[in-house]
Amino acid sequence: MGTMDGKTVLVTGATQGIGLESAVGLARLGARVLMVGRDKARSEAALAQVRARASSDQVELFLADLSSLAEVRRLADEVKARTSRLDVLLNNAGGIHQTRKLSPDGFELTFAVNHLAYFALTKHLLELLQASGPARIVNVASEAHRGMALDFADLQSEKRYRAIPVYGRSKLANILFTYELARRLQGTKVTANCLHPGVIASGFGQNDPGFFKLLVKLGAPFLSSPEKGARTQVYLASSPEVEGKSGLYFKDRKPNKSSRASRDETAQRRLWDLSESMMTSARPG
Repeated sequence: MGTMDGKTVLVTGATQGIGLESAVGLARLGARVLMVGRDKARSEAALAQVRARASSDQVELFLADLSSLAEVRRLADEVKARTSRLDVLLNNAGGIHQTRKLSPDGFELTFAVNHLAYFALTKHLLELLQASGPARIVNVASEAHRGMALDFADLQSEKRYRAIPVYGRSKLANILFTYELARRLQGTKVTANCLHPGVIASGFGQNDPGFFKLLVKLGAPFLSSPEKGARTQVYLASSPEVEGKSGLYFKDRKPNKSSRASRDETAQRRLWDLSESMMTSARPG
């Protein structure tokens, strides 16, 4: 890990699990950490915890529901109003839902939070990142992308909804987005990488009651800790070893080959174009 003195980092999904541990780790390295959470009470408790554990007063809180593209835009505007630089954007927030639900914009909720929020927040903050360069964009993906393929005729999972494949496809989208973003950022001082954090015992999978929630709880003793899960994203945000490296998928702090489907440049460009179209068509805030 490298020192983060003088650096500003934005972490989404920072109120629990690997997002919270990433905020702690980066604050300990000296970064000014901007935490993003949705629930006010839980977010304020997480803020106090990060400040205490990192012994840092350079930790701030932003509240936003990232399922709403209007909220994502408002968050980006608030960030730009409160900081003149952004050295790292860590897109970490995500979830999984047992049943099909819709975002405020009418998109399938897992896709909206796990992919569209990454895409939209990055687009809204890209100018600030470029002005702050060298800067880094770190997207939390997952090994769950393996064996998945995007059905562009049914990105919203209207024909058939199964929670785990829908989640896996959203993580595939994270990698497709990262690779296309890195290609578009060539020649700039901004890099984009993604990662698999490990299979972590956190609040993941606890959104809905039922069998899946019980299954996650039963499996928790066999999962890695959030502290361990945060290591790769803290590494990508801070380490001098990855300075200038872009368009890579990391696992255990090392580059790893992602699936063939994730390396399909036609799919990368198509997803980018469709995501831009979704941003344009979203309900105004």
